[in-house]
Amino acid sequence: MAFRVACAVGVWIAVASVQAQQLPVQVPKQVPESVTFEKDIVYGKGGDDELKLDLSRPKNGDKPAPCIVVIHGGAWRAGNKAGHDNLTWMFAERGYVSATIGYRFCPKHPFPAQVEDAKCAVRYLRAHADKYGIDPQRVGAIGFSAGAHLSLMLGVMGKDDGFEGTGGWADQPSQVSAVVSYFGPTDLAADDIPDLSKPLVKDFIGGTPQEKPEPTRQASPITYVSKGDAPILFFQGTKDPLVPHTQAYRMIESLTAAGVPARAEILVGAGHGWGGNDLQRTITHTLDFFNEQLKPTK
Repeated sequence: MAFRVACAVGVWIAVASVQAQQLPVQVPKQVPESVTFEKDIVYGKGGDDELKLDLSRPKNGDKPAPCIVVIHGGAWRAGNKAGHDNLTWMFAERGYVSATIGYRFCPKHPFPAQVEDAKCAVRYLRAHADKYGIDPQRVGAIGFSAGAHLSLMLGVMGKDDGFEGTGGWADQPSQVSAVVSYFGPTDLAADDIPDLSKPLVKDFIGGTPQEKPEPTRQASPITYVSKGDAPILFFQGTKDPLVPHTQAYRMIESLTAAGVPARAEILVGAGHGWGGNDLQRTITHTLDFFNEQLKPTK
């Protein structure tokens, strides 16, 4: 069971227990017959590196579909887009085009490389909307940990905020219309960043917040919050050793002040990720949120 309490205008917090019932949403273990799946599509350039994504879409789509970009975690330094291929299959089964993207890693490529690459992926998908059957006005992003941070950046940064990079498709916008953040950091300069995470943030930024205060500010999603940003759904555990739940609270306060629709589900006792009934429920809520935000009303 879960109960909801009003936090502020347009924002709700759901406090979840571990007694949630099993929900019927299942993530496929192989490509469903109803899905067309393509691997390693080059979506742009990051310096001298080719940037690639894996893309899933409904086989029998008869009109442009909303698109969901999936971004993996790994402390901006590791991870593999293929780890979320199954999520793109799940979204495609439900009428979305979905891409899981690769991006450059720190410390070899510090900020803003990862942000530039994520923005480039969104621009590529919009530039190729006709080819892949995408509605370019209905693009969302979901990410996990560092991938959630990048997804948040896509939701709150407009072209005028910079860090578009030179990867390609410069005529297309990079901001998305809806974001789901699974335990993503929001304010890298904050005092609540745990000691365990400080070396990770240092490698991402290329220095400590004290050494590089302006890049740290520029790399924090909370910096860019303003009216008209994408609605955001947060999932965050209260015992996360890497990203404290106070990061989600701080972002919610900023979104509330700007009048941006958002809500958060705080999983009491959960760490940096979860499974079982909690995962089933959060997947269901993720689908409900994207359906609400990205699918046109009839």
